[in-house]
Amino acid sequence: MPELPEVEALRVFLTEHLTGREIVRVLPVAISVLKTYDPPLTALEGHRVAGVHRHGKFLDVETAGGTHLVTHLARAGWLHWKDSLPSGMPRPGKGPLALRVALETGAGFDLTEAGTQKRLAVYVVADPQEVPGVARLGPDPLADDFDEARFAALLDGERRQLKGALRDQSLIAGVGNAYSDEILHAAKMSPFKLAASLTDEETARLYAALRGTLTEAVERSRGVAAGRLKAEKKSGLRVHGRAGEPCPVCGDTVREVSFSDSSLQYCPTCQTGGKPLADRRMSRLLK
Repeated sequence: MPELPEVEALRVFLTEHLTGREIVRVLPVAISVLKTYDPPLTALEGHRVAGVHRHGKFLDVETAGGTHLVTHLARAGWLHWKDSLPSGMPRPGKGPLALRVALETGAGFDLTEAGTQKRLAVYVVADPQEVPGVARLGPDPLADDFDEARFAALLDGERRQLKGALRDQSLIAGVGNAYSDEILHAAKMSPFKLAASLTDEETARLYAALRGTLTEAVERSRGVAAGRLKAEKKSGLRVHGRAGEPCPVCGDTVREVSFSDSSLQYCPTCQTGGKPLADRRMSRLLK
């Protein structure tokens, strides 16, 4: 799933390629992705792009006409820029193409979604706050006013495990499964540690890991073309998606805990005092 660094990189890329350009056609190929109907998609057409914004993991294309095209790429969605869009109308079907946006220059972008779980979401609104997922977002962890004191206040009394707290978009916007693993590895903390149990020193360490990990990922993605961002993300991850590989910090084997629809990866030596975490799915298999 694209998270804050990749969506921020897309925002920068689209700011350069879209701002000042006129949208001439918006073509829905998979109607299921469209989550709003008033204003219609045609309200975007004939207007120039005034700016591109990011709200957590949401991408927001604002037009001079006052309408916003807000997109959440979900787990398997992606944006593909094309300097020259194919001629003719795209045909609805079983392919990954969900939405096409065409510019006056002949360039534009496609929104696609792989797999069978269709969660890609597109909204056309007058105000991004009309999108429920945007309205409930917590603060952006890279915002100038997101200091250590504000982070500590968010965690005060938070009784969930750190992994779940970091992924909660209403607590902190933009962090998902991959970067929560990376942040906790950088902070040398167990994903199962309770947020409310953190000492002041541990809170400071987690805050530094949060800001540092996301800032480094954004810097790595800066200037990378949209089509290469997924590969760039994977290459920069130290533990997420690397179960069975050596930890780049200590050399221990990266372990995994599996859940019904996701998994987490961690280093026992760096994060849990050398003790493997219980993997309930594996425990059931071994019975």
